[in-house]
Amino acid sequence: MKYTITVKPGSSQEKIIQTAEDAFTVYLRAKPHDGEANDALIKLLSKHFDIPKTTIKITRGAKSHIKTIEF
Repeated sequence: MKYTITVKPGSSQEKIIQTAEDAFTVYLRAKPHDGEANDALIKLLSKHFDIPKTTIKITRGAKSHIKTIEF
């Protein structure tokens, strides 16, 4: 499955909002520094979809606010 994720790092709370069938906006507390936001994103998506973290891959946009996630 592929999803388009818009990441909002440095937010006051962590939450996931579905904006379309295959698109989400994810608010993260982590800052976009040394991959912290990407790690937090994978952890939050793992909890949300109830799947192991190792099955989630950022296939596009690792250094961007708009990412393509595949699992």
